[in-house]
Amino acid sequence: MDRAQAWQIVCEFIQGDALRRHALAVEACVVAYARKFGEDEHQWSLTALLHDFDWEIHPQAPDHPMKGEPILAARGVDEQIRRAILSHATYSGVPRVSLLEKTLFACDELAGLLTAISYVKPSRSMREVDVRSVRKKMKDKAFARSVNRDDIVHGAAELGVDLDEHIQFCILAMQALEQKAE
Repeated sequence: MDRAQAWQIVCEFIQGDALRRHALAVEACVVAYARKFGEDEHQWSLTALLHDFDWEIHPQAPDHPMKGEPILAARGVDEQIRRAILSHATYSGVPRVSLLEKTLFACDELAGLLTAISYVKPSRSMREVDVRSVRKKMKDKAFARSVNRDDIVHGAAELGVDLDEHIQFCILAMQALEQKAE
């Protein structure tokens, strides 16, 4: 499967622009880590793009991503990608073992929080997002309340990176994505 085919699946199942942008944000972070770790950028890109493809049809646990996995299997998506997608849901019972699985989990909620923070900046841009503002918003439970802060903290720990370094790394990845889109 190539990226265009994965994006076609995303667009087939996700109608909302915000969720499509989330897939792209997570992809930017995950691919940046693939590059850093010397891993397969193509495989990591597909995993990140597809990780929430079924959210609109299965918006609740435990349906997402368990009911989406057979759809991806029928579309020929690689088993390692499907396993990583399953493992990003803490309730799936699929442990995060591979570096890809840990990276997807570490980037998912953080990308959502970074996006939300960028929307409240005067320029509505990632350019104004910094680690300090992220740490401040992480403490504000009313802000972006659907973002699981514990998953952000545990994701960085599972990945074996300092939380502030992880936040900064993802900010830079998402800033690069934003610049590319301009």
